[in-house]
Amino acid sequence: MDNIIRKIQELYPVSDDSLHLLKYCFKQQTFPAKTIIIQAGRFDNQVYFIEKGITRSYILHNGKEITTWFSMEGDATCGSWDLYRHKAGFEYVETLEETLTYSISIDKLNDLYKSRIDIANWMRVLQQENFLLLQDIHISRLNLSAQERYEKLIKEYPSIFHRVTLGHIASFLGIAQPSLSRIRSSR
Repeated sequence: MDNIIRKIQELYPVSDDSLHLLKYCFKQQTFPAKTIIIQAGRFDNQVYFIEKGITRSYILHNGKEITTWFSMEGDATCGSWDLYRHKAGFEYVETLEETLTYSISIDKLNDLYKSRIDIANWMRVLQQENFLLLQDIHISRLNLSAQERYEKLIKEYPSIFHRVTLGHIASFLGIAQPSLSRIRSSR
């Protein structure tokens, strides 16, 4: 669980005792590539922490998949309505590679928040960082050209282009795949 622990410690100084308790509550799962681990309209009571692999979150709009997020080593993924509203959400999470996760139930995580302030603060900081990242993505879509959004993604996540299809990247950037191909060839 090195990637997960490293990411936890980068965000907040969780005690060794709390880390041990968290590890005890985790359930290890490996999913093959192209597995839907969270399905829209179906409540999922788990938060998945990614040790190895990558997932994408997406929604369906008029029958078309629109990628909203990628989660990689050390990241967490879950349905936001599942986590915050305790009901089935609108998003899907799919593995793009074989993905090793450690999951914990939302109920157990909420129990840990009550008994371990450092775990509660770590998750608060994690959610705060995710909120700021989503805000940055939203503002980028409003203010940056497709070329600028592509260059920003390359700079911030250079390895993603070796792990994710161009179609998923184009969808995430809010551009058509032929446009992304033109942008890439003009560099």
